[in-house]
Amino acid sequence: MCLKLLFLAGQYLHLLFTSANILLSTCILQVQKDKMNNKRLTLHFQIASKILGYDHMKEIKKRSECPVSFSLDFFGDKWTLLIIRDIVLHDKHTFGDFLQSAEGIATNILTDRLKMLEEQGLLMKYPVAGKARIGYCLTEKGVTTIPIVIEMALWGISQNNSDLKKELTAALRKDKAGVIRQLTSQHIQLYRLHKSNTTLNT
Repeated sequence: MCLKLLFLAGQYLHLLFTSANILLSTCILQVQKDKMNNKRLTLHFQIASKILGYDHMKEIKKRSECPVSFSLDFFGDKWTLLIIRDIVLHDKHTFGDFLQSAEGIATNILTDRLKMLEEQGLLMKYPVAGKARIGYCLTEKGVTTIPIVIEMALWGISQNNSDLKKELTAALRKDKAGVIRQLTSQHIQLYRLHKSNTTLNT
């Protein structure tokens, strides 16, 4: 009797893991139209990842006392700073806005990075007025990343012969410190406004 039960249990587990692997290997390919690109493919792994236990948020682990290493623990992937870039330079604030960026971030990665940035105190969620959507803005801690984004943008311009908006590039070359101050002030005001509205609505 015991051997029969063990056999049946083994068969059940085999069927369960086989089904999970099939689900992972046949994940949905969602084709989304993009204004700048004709089409892009976004892989949606959320359901399969949850079944197999892979839906863990990016963990921030301190590897050493080095300040450069500490910074890379936050920004050492190719997506986190692009989300902050979109907020600072492209006035993007919603999940849908971020998905429209030219780099084509996958929805599961975007969800993960937004959650990480919020939990680390760099972003704050707020309800978008008149719409059933959530927006994201930089916090007072988050605005301290603005000089990082600006310096990386200027380095990219110098090395890759690329450009930001022409007016912004010209302003940065003329008065970089002034532009950073202006952007910082603008985003602090935005944060305080949304924080005040969120407090009043709770």
